[in-house]
Formats: sequence, structure tokens, C-alpha cells
Amino acid sequence: MAQFIKIYENNPNEAAIAKVVKTLRDGGLVIYPTDTVYGLGCDITNTKALERIAKIKGIKLDKANFSFICHDLSNLSDYVKQIDTPTFKILKRALPGPYTFILPGNNNLPKEFKKKTTVGIRVPNNSIVLEIVKQLGNPIVSTSIRDEDDVIEYTTDPELIFEKWQNLVDLVIDGGYGDNVGSSIIDLSGDEPIVIREGKGDLSII
Repeated sequence: MAQFIKIYENNPNEAAIAKVVKTLRDGGLVIYPTDTVYGLGCDITNTKALERIAKIKGIKLDKANFSFICHDLSNLSDYVKQIDTPTFKILKRALPGPYTFILPGNNNLPKEFKKKTTVGIRVPNNSIVLEIVKQLGNPIVSTSIRDEDDVIEYTTDPELIFEKWQNLVDLVIDGGYGDNVGSSIIDLSGDEPIVIREGKGDLSII
């Protein structure tokens, strides 16, 4: 059964963060808060963990459109081709924030994603997940946890999330109530920004 850990966003506890990071390093799956909905993630470098997430989502790993949660913009160059100044300005204005940006991937993508020409990048405005990624030292692969409920697309209560996911993952963070609106997805891989999904976040900054 998964561990259930309370972490406060305004002052993330170092020992609790270290426990989450160890779980990720050991190949575990973690559910964590973001600035939008709760996410399910693992260490980007762990193939077995990536396969577990794909299995939970019912998709083949090489077909999965997971996004990468980075600590800040300096992480981007690890996985993204060199970006031009207008694109960088958009990212600088928007991040950290409730956006997923689709950018051209480079040759450093983990082998599981080598076939992909683009990658979704997130830098959420949430100190818990940013601190986890910072301490881990590399991005985590992320996917939203959806609800089967037709009325409520995303569960916002961490205790209910734990109840539902405790036998599928290794650790659930209680970071307070989540939002029930996903991130806005913006494709910056072409000549002009294209809004793929309008979610949380002011799109006028694009």
C-alpha cells in the first residue's frame, strides 16, 4: 500500500521531500500536487517506472504523451532543441505557471521517447513539486490523474485520491485540495503558437 504524506506548499518539509525523492529514485510512482490538477509521475530515467505508468493509463509507452516537469527554464536545454528568442520570451512570461508547452525535442530524450519529435514541458507554480524535481536532479514524467466520473473530471481531495490509488502507486502527497481544471496546452513547435487545449492560465500572455 502507498505511503500518504502531508506536505505544506508554503514550507515544504525537507525530510518529507527527501522521502519522495528516494521513492522516485527507487523506481516508485508518486501522486503529487501541481498548480492545476494532481499528477502521477516517476523519474524520467527509470524505464520500469515509465512502463508502470503507461500500463496504468492503458497505453503503449512509445505512444504516450507524457509531459516533463522541470524545475526551471534552465532544465529545458537538456531535452529541447535550441529555442528562438520569441519562444523563450513566452516561456519566461508564462513559467512557472499552469501551462504545458509543446517544444521540439532533441537527441537527449530518454530512449523510450526517441521516436517523438516534440515534448510537453511543465514548470508548475507549486513549491512542493518544484522542490522534488530540484532535489531529484532531473525532470519527472507526468500525467494527470483523471476520474471516471462524468461530472467531475479530476478528483481534488487528496484523501479520496489516496483511497483510489493506494494500491497502484507507492506514495501520495497530500498538498491540500487540488484544482479541477487542467493546464492550458500550447504548441510552440511551429512558426506560430497554437492553443491545443484551453485550461487554467491567462492565454493573453501568449
